[in-house]
Amino acid sequence: MTTFTYDQLYSFSYNVFKAMGCSDEHAETAAKVLVSADIRGVDSHGVARLSGYVRLWEAKRINANPTLKIVHETPSTAVVDGDAGLGLVVAPFAMQVAIDKAQQVGTGWVSVKNSNHFGIAGYHAMMALQHQMIGIAMTNASALVAPTFSIEKMLGTNPIAVAIPAGNQPPFVADFATTTASNGKLEILQRKQAEAPLGWVQDKEGFETTNANALKDGGAMLPLGGDREHGSHKGYALGSIVDIFSAVLSGGSYGPWAPPFPAYIPLPDNMPGQGLGHFFGAMRVDAFRPADEFTQNMDNWIERFRQAKPAPGHEKVIIPGDPEREMEVERMSSGIPVVDPVVTDLVAVGQKFGISL
Repeated sequence: MTTFTYDQLYSFSYNVFKAMGCSDEHAETAAKVLVSADIRGVDSHGVARLSGYVRLWEAKRINANPTLKIVHETPSTAVVDGDAGLGLVVAPFAMQVAIDKAQQVGTGWVSVKNSNHFGIAGYHAMMALQHQMIGIAMTNASALVAPTFSIEKMLGTNPIAVAIPAGNQPPFVADFATTTASNGKLEILQRKQAEAPLGWVQDKEGFETTNANALKDGGAMLPLGGDREHGSHKGYALGSIVDIFSAVLSGGSYGPWAPPFPAYIPLPDNMPGQGLGHFFGAMRVDAFRPADEFTQNMDNWIERFRQAKPAPGHEKVIIPGDPEREMEVERMSSGIPVVDPVVTDLVAVGQKFGISL
């Protein structure tokens, strides 16, 4: 384990994106989004993903200089074509379109096609907070998840993020995969040669397993809930909603045709649509009620939930967004720990471009 500062990881990522051919603006955006995951403790979606982006670029599946454009719109909606760009760049552009529309008409809704992996969903949803808006972000992803009662991989981990402003309290920020865990967390277990908890994955025959390498052996990830008795049909439904809003609605590639993140996996045959899809929403609070009244009520909501009596063995009840916010404070002060296999990957990426970590 090696500890880096935020600035070290940001500068390294920026230089890698520049070496790939990104403009200054796009490299800055991509590095900021990427390292926001590490600083918030979502290590699976931060610099651990950088080598994967480079491999996709080398395979000519990522366009380092995309022309981002709106291809269809109404006063409150739009479809954005990401031109096969880095999702780290496409997503903030599309979220800003949603925010701009909300500023004009109260709400903005944007579906995106022809994009790639966009980092942590929470970053994009949180862009709305500084405008006194509620932000929503979703994306479909590589098909790694078997629907309830299936052994075939049909859906991605398909995260949902919602950011809601408060007054004196920190904002409410929910950011979660619609699977029991994200694929990135599974990859971390693989690097550590550790077992996966039951309910995360199933083997190729459809039986639960603790083998963190189950996907490599023909298995699949499981929807949120794990199995039918624990509500996996609900996780399956949530993941399906994200897939439809993100890709079917935009003209992206959906379901089992979503482009795989590993560059060595060939694209599916007869793919409908173009690339990964995302979906963003921005809602002006004062489009519903006076903003100060809302934020006072949000403070009251948060404070009451914090006062909820904790169960035995637990010190307190947390609010969605608390762990990430606390981690950000800690890591900005003490540094960001990066596991050895990821450091090795980063060093190899740096050597490819002549960039020192």
